Amino acid sequence: MIGEKSKQLFDEAKKYLVGGVNSPVRYFKPYPFFVEKAKDCFLYDVDGNRYIDYCLAYGPMVLGHANELVIKEVEEQLYKGFAYGCPTEKEIILAKEVVNRVPCAEMVRFVNSGTEATLSAIRLARGYTNKKKIIKFDGAYHGAHDYVLVKSGSGALTHGIPNSAGIPEEVTKNTILVPFNDEDKVKKAVEENKEDLAAIIVEPVMGNVGCILPKDGFLQFLREITEENDILLIFDEVITGFRLARGGAQEYYNVVPDLATLGKILGGGFPIGALVGKKEIMEHLSPLGNVYQAGTFNGNPISITAGIATLKQLDDNFYKKTEKSAEILANTLRELVDKYNIKAKVYQIASMFQIYFNNKEVINYEIAKQSDINKFIEYFYNLLKRNIFIPPSQFECCFVSIKHNDEILNQTINIFEEVFKELK
Repeated sequence: MIGEKSKQLFDEAKKYLVGGVNSPVRYFKPYPFFVEKAKDCFLYDVDGNRYIDYCLAYGPMVLGHANELVIKEVEEQLYKGFAYGCPTEKEIILAKEVVNRVPCAEMVRFVNSGTEATLSAIRLARGYTNKKKIIKFDGAYHGAHDYVLVKSGSGALTHGIPNSAGIPEEVTKNTILVPFNDEDKVKKAVEENKEDLAAIIVEPVMGNVGCILPKDGFLQFLREITEENDILLIFDEVITGFRLARGGAQEYYNVVPDLATLGKILGGGFPIGALVGKKEIMEHLSPLGNVYQAGTFNGNPISITAGIATLKQLDDNFYKKTEKSAEILANTLRELVDKYNIKAKVYQIASMFQIYFNNKEVINYEIAKQSDINKFIEYFYNLLKRNIFIPPSQFECCFVSIKHNDEILNQTINIFEEVFKELK
């Protein structure tokens, strides 16, 4: 279990860092372990423990930790400088790669995080349409900014504060909430608000409430209803981008939005985000248009270099292997659920998977909230004491990297069996 040195560091961290952490999702009782280093699919803490990692920094580390090519190319860039405040050729190289892969991407604006990307996407949608309202789905997490921190997933859901203090009502009055996978509620919301509705923003797979998949045809329905009513469709692909397929969820589901946001995998573990979309819309961004977006670290050469090095390694073999690994783990969990008569549902797509301790099919936020949180906590700690680390929340997603080989998967399967024997 977590050692004394982590406890000492956490006690010290609480004196200087709010709650001892810099993001709420990193906290769990009685204190989190502190990482010293990471390599491939392993985390090593300051007390000398090694964990098989299925959190993977909440998604970016699909190549495993400390990927050799990323290190090599970033090291070369470090000696050339860290930040310039001027354009670089590498920004063009990565933008071309994004455009080549992502169906809706005709132009790109690099930013510094998924939060910045979604904030900018909503601002652009409002500026382009000259309309104020947006539709988002209950439990969807589109970053920690005011427009969308309403019935939000990720840490906001886990820590019981889906509506954050400090956000004025007038900021969120134009954010309309509807249940995921509910066509009738979407139709009603569109009909009642279409005269002032700028966009619908959606996680194609809801990865911030665990792993909730869209019903067959639901994303196509969103595309059709937005086109029929002159509303922009925004895919938040911060999680699904470059994960479900080369071109993300829009390639996987064959649905092309007007705008999309990217992050996580795009930076290979370095901070980055991107807003991409159709040229006609994107050219409303400054300096060409009147929708302002800027950032000192936009297109930072270190993050851009890491992104180029990462995407060049995401070939067909990567997608086949990571999907197969996640399938093996998900099927194992399903078998154990049946074997030990546990009320639970397991969902998986590409390299994403999650178990809900719930006897209902989890198709939206309301049903996800009905899951047995105490059972999940028991599951989490039983894995942790056996040196497997998953996100410490029922409402996050587990991920598999290319470094989770057969030996690691077999170790994990054996530990899953031990854990399920003990679940009450």
